[in-house]
Amino acid sequence: MAVKKLHWVYLIIFAVVAVWSGVGAYETGLWFMEAGMCIVGVIILAFTYKRFQFTDLTYTFILIHLIILFVGAHYSYARVPLFDWIREVFDQSRNNYDKVGHFAQGFIPAMIAREIIIRLDVVRKKSWIPFFVVCICMAISAFYEFIEWWVAVLSGDGADDFLGMQGYEWDTQSDMLCAMIGAICMLIFFSKLQNKQISKLAGNK
Repeated sequence: MAVKKLHWVYLIIFAVVAVWSGVGAYETGLWFMEAGMCIVGVIILAFTYKRFQFTDLTYTFILIHLIILFVGAHYSYARVPLFDWIREVFDQSRNNYDKVGHFAQGFIPAMIAREIIIRLDVVRKKSWIPFFVVCICMAISAFYEFIEWWVAVLSGDGADDFLGMQGYEWDTQSDMLCAMIGAICMLIFFSKLQNKQISKLAGNK
């Protein structure tokens, strides 16, 4: 299966943003921890491309998610300049860019999980798909919180930058809530569009 031109464009954008993110990153070790997951994800997508090609909609949002992660890796999630400005203008107590990341952590995995479930016919009763999609996203969010905890324990001084808690005691719970909201938003606003792209992809085979 030949790689579509659009997907080559996405790969180039990914590479450019990855290089930008790494050059002058706030902390090199932190960058490798954060950006490393992006690189591994793209490698997995590349190796599975011939066997399972996602819709253009899903690839588009995957790219957006990767860019969000690379921005956080470059500045650290607690120091993204735009959200420092938002904090000052709206008198917020913290830089909330990490909440954008956790919203995306629910939204994009929901899109991926839903497409896999539908196309591989994993769930026979279609009315159960939204429930399973949200559950999958919550499991991913919970596992990521475990990773943050383990890395924080091992990294010592770099724990605060990786966790991005900024002194907020309910940070873990609010992160998972953002992921759940992201998953639900995807299901509400993009299910029909995703269905159309899945049908189109099936018709082109």
